[in-house]
Amino acid sequence: MSLRFTPYITSLLYLIGGFWLLPAYGAPAALPVQQVAPGIYMHQGAHLDLDEGYQGDISNIGFIVGKTGVAVIDTGGSKQVGQALLASIRRVTNLPILYVINTHIHPDHIFGNAAFTSEHPVFIGHAKLANAMALRQDAYLRQGQHLLGEQFSGSDVIPPSKLVDTQLKLDLGNRKLLLTAYPNAHTNTDLTVLDENTQTLWTGDLLFIERTPSLDGDIKGWLSAIEQLKQLQGIQHAIPGHGPATDKFAIALDKQALYLNLLLHDVRDAIKKGKSMEETMDTAAHAEEGHWQLFNTINRRNINLLFPVLEWE
Repeated sequence: MSLRFTPYITSLLYLIGGFWLLPAYGAPAALPVQQVAPGIYMHQGAHLDLDEGYQGDISNIGFIVGKTGVAVIDTGGSKQVGQALLASIRRVTNLPILYVINTHIHPDHIFGNAAFTSEHPVFIGHAKLANAMALRQDAYLRQGQHLLGEQFSGSDVIPPSKLVDTQLKLDLGNRKLLLTAYPNAHTNTDLTVLDENTQTLWTGDLLFIERTPSLDGDIKGWLSAIEQLKQLQGIQHAIPGHGPATDKFAIALDKQALYLNLLLHDVRDAIKKGKSMEETMDTAAHAEEGHWQLFNTINRRNINLLFPVLEWE
């Protein structure tokens, strides 16, 4: 006997391991994901600012599927977003989730961790991530509740149980991942993930595409990290922390370095000329304004952080 489904019923079904399954009633809708390379799935977050339209889904998150299990790379800005990512994973595979890897401390990348605790993965992050989470936990929880209200329900800070000092290799079954930790750059907790099978690099927020790079660490360290990334050979695909995936990795790094170098130069020059921070906010790096989204908001924040630091050079 054959089974025949109406188009509506078929749209509710998804295939796992050769069996059609119906999502549980009330289960979160799956996030849209794109397959960047075989076994590499990415969901692109929206270019929204924290102050306008933030819904917890602004960063790139996703997963890598091996023969024996799955590694999740960042989980979004709330438990709800993490649950939707988990639903996306289950549309692709029923293999166990072995690892949840956070590329850095920022809340739009980590609060979805709470959706994965029942899967019992190993949570992994930079050697300084657990301490950074402890220091920022209360502030991040208050911010998330303020921004998202009920949509933030169940979200929590889940620290890593395995830390990366320099490098760490993982095996998902015929799929090797190389995790690399960086000194203070975008933040002091930056981590990249390289899938050696496809030469796909998850950069976290060490690379922004389209969205204005946001500084929370050390700008000179970030520029050094960019130079380190440029030394990598054979990268076929790069998945940034924000913006579309690219096969033009070096070009994307150069574009970001141009903005950061200009920002550094202009703020130094303003300080040398005795300009105030408020005056500097109106001029520094503005030659780059037309090349980045959310420029005026994020660039001003970058100057607010950078100006006092450079005053003490």
